[in-house]
Amino acid sequence: MSYLVKILFVCGSIAMLFIQCEDTKNKENVSFKKQTNQQIGDAESNSKTSIIPIDSVTIPKKLIKITPDNVVSFLTAYGEIHKQTKVAFTTPYGTIVIKLFKDTPLHRANFIYLVKQGYFNTTYFHRVVSNFIIQAGSSDNASTQKHRYTLGHTYRIPNEIKHNHFFGSISGAKYYRHNDDHKTEPFEFFIFLGPKSSTTHLDGNYTVFGKVIEGMDVATKISKLPKDAKEWPLKNVTIKATLLP
Repeated sequence: MSYLVKILFVCGSIAMLFIQCEDTKNKENVSFKKQTNQQIGDAESNSKTSIIPIDSVTIPKKLIKITPDNVVSFLTAYGEIHKQTKVAFTTPYGTIVIKLFKDTPLHRANFIYLVKQGYFNTTYFHRVVSNFIIQAGSSDNASTQKHRYTLGHTYRIPNEIKHNHFFGSISGAKYYRHNDDHKTEPFEFFIFLGPKSSTTHLDGNYTVFGKVIEGMDVATKISKLPKDAKEWPLKNVTIKATLLP
């Protein structure tokens, strides 16, 4: 094989490799878009059942996981399809109705998504602090951890800090308090019940993305329940989440 032929052969091989890599990348992008659309479609079909009993929760098999890489694109697309802003939480002590803010779109979309997937129905109001907060979105149920793993247990929501805390505000929790990016833990939230003087370490550090519009008397009642040393109610406060028109 002549020197010129060798050069042409090598160049051709490199070109083919580049084309194959680019083609693979394109296929992956198309595949991701199809998976995302399918996931949103699955959530849409599941929205017909807004209350799912804890002992009969099922997780759609076709869901892809939300990750740190796709969280913004997925929630943005999901929020454009699902416009709901009101959710009712039925507890043994009454119903709390919340309204989500439109100017925190990622948090609103994430919250609606979790409601539609039946996630909150496996959880409790698991932390109660009288004259401060009640927090929900966790439990000691295996189904809760299964939901987190299936939906995406590694993603966080970029902060959308625009509002200060007030009586009845809804905020996203965080895995650790001193994180400079103030990203939100996607599965837990808290309702603020304390005085304005208790918001010093909250304002500017946690995203407020909604408010209670009915049932603050219920929230207050829950905050005063007997609890253990870790602020967990001695009797589990179960939740059934329902989307409202």
